[in-house]
Amino acid sequence: MSRGGYYKWLLQADQPDKDYGDYLAIKAVFDQSKGKHGWRNIKMRLPGMSHKKIQRIMRKYGLVTKVRKRNPYRAVHKKTMEHRIFPNKLQREFNKIIPFTVFCTDITYLPFLDGFAYLSVVKDIASGEVVAWNVSLHIDMALVVETLQCLPPSQCENAIIHSDQGFHYTNPSFIVAVRELHMAQSMSDKGKCIDNAPIESFFGHMKDELDYRSCQSFKELRLRIDIYMRYYNYERKQWTRNKMTPVEYRNHLMTQVEG
Repeated sequence: MSRGGYYKWLLQADQPDKDYGDYLAIKAVFDQSKGKHGWRNIKMRLPGMSHKKIQRIMRKYGLVTKVRKRNPYRAVHKKTMEHRIFPNKLQREFNKIIPFTVFCTDITYLPFLDGFAYLSVVKDIASGEVVAWNVSLHIDMALVVETLQCLPPSQCENAIIHSDQGFHYTNPSFIVAVRELHMAQSMSDKGKCIDNAPIESFFGHMKDELDYRSCQSFKELRLRIDIYMRYYNYERKQWTRNKMTPVEYRNHLMTQVEG
């Protein structure tokens, strides 16, 4: 050390620490919190002191805030409650021959004289049969979860249910409902409606054939939808399914599988 530096140190050593009084005030707040308060909380309790000064004094005197450790169980729980995207297991393989192995689902909106309604549908890709549907005035999670609950559990086990990547199908509530039915999820690639072509085709035909716009009440709309679904499944013959109705074609396919 130089002679000049030594004498400068002596002069400073003889002077009282000008930060000591502020240090005591900060330490009182710090100790009261058992070392958990950072500079922000201390600033709120010592409004006359600048945050820069509090930070400087805390560094100078080694007042280090105890950081709360992350709860691993809470982190795992949060992760399981997040929305999830599932891979496209269907890959546009729409020519299925075994009923109740692959389903597709989606939601469409239906304007009528008294407002808007939303229709959720699950369709069997092999037979073309609409196996579950639900109509509501609200596009909430109950719409899709209650649709799943209309599926016969014995006919769903180990099946795939295919959808788009919409909010409802990535929602934890839907994921849990699918899991409880022992089904596996599959999702279209983002922005590719053609990946879910069977359900899009059904909605197109239904809107051409069903007079839903003239319904004067939700009750009337729901009745017309129920009537149409029965017509579609039991009466509407389809050229691509050996000129059979979806239910007839389903029974035909089941006979071949069992045989």
